[in-house]
Parts: sequence; C-alpha cells; structure tokens
Amino acid sequence: MSVSGHCLCKSVRFTLEGPHNWIGHCHCDSCRRATASPVTTFIGHPDGKWAINGAIKEYQSSPIVTRSFCPSCGSPIFYKTSDIPGEVHFYAALLDDPTLIKPTTHWHYDEALPWLHITDDAEKQGV
Repeated sequence: MSVSGHCLCKSVRFTLEGPHNWIGHCHCDSCRRATASPVTTFIGHPDGKWAINGAIKEYQSSPIVTRSFCPSCGSPIFYKTSDIPGEVHFYAALLDDPTLIKPTTHWHYDEALPWLHITDDAEKQGV
C-alpha cells in the first residue's frame, strides 16, 4: 500500500510505501505544543520506505528528537527520535486521504487534556 500527503502550501510532498510500523495518537505536552492541537496522530514508517519532495527545515526540540517542517507554511511534516532508530513519524493529518489509516493506540494518555473526551476503542498507554 502506498499513501501520500503534503503540507498546507503543497511545496512539501511525501509518499509512504508499504506497511506502516504503527499508527497512533500522542497526547504529550511536547507534541501538543509542536502542533498547537490537543492531540496529534502519527504514522511510524520504516526508513527507506518513504520519500520527500521539497525542501524541509529541522528543529531539535529535545536532545533525542528532531522535528521537520515546511519552511514556507510551517506545517510539521515528521519527527525522528534516537529512541526509535530506523523509522520516521509522519503527521497523519497531512495525508491526501487520512481515512486510509486507523490509529490503534493513544500514547501519553495520562497527559491528555481533561476537556477532550476520547471514546474510541484504541489502546490507551500511560494511564
């Protein structure tokens, strides 16, 4: 399976080939601040199975995390962490058709904002 996506201004496009390693929601403070949203959804995808078209900028948000974004519109594209080598974490909301994926896990659920009510059946870690 192949999925594709792009940033807000469409100057950065990406393609993910083959199966994803995982798909899930993150509620941690760092991801909320990086996206200005109460939760964000990621696709963990193996290195060598994705491609980027367009220029990206990087920001070292912690000693182990680098976040990449479009320098024109500021859309976050993906992040990498040295804790999980061999894969990149793409923002699922950027997919051309986000309905093609199904998140299975909530990470850092103990940091979820109390005014966001989650009712799906995905596993909740960090409870």
